[in-house]
Amino acid sequence: MANNKSSKKRIQIADRNRLQNRSYKSAMRTLMKRCFAACGSYVKEPGDQARSLVQSSMNAAFSKIDKAVKRGVLHRNTGANQKSRLSSAVKEAMQAENAK
Repeated sequence: MANNKSSKKRIQIADRNRLQNRSYKSAMRTLMKRCFAACGSYVKEPGDQARSLVQSSMNAAFSKIDKAVKRGVLHRNTGANQKSRLSSAVKEAMQAENAK
């Protein structure tokens, strides 16, 4: 347990930041899962509405990843890796639709 005032305050700040980072990461993972799900549904039933859903979900996930990197929640290489995973999944879904 902290003994002086400044160390107690640092513990409070670290706890606050941990909770904020956790919510940011959770929201980012949720948006990524939505994008992967949209890609899967697009492969099953291609169409303009499904394509727009894939694009909008990818844009939302990219935005959240970029904000997480900017705020220091994620390392920039981790953010780039996640964006690469998303874009390759979208590209694969679009190519699967074109191959049919």
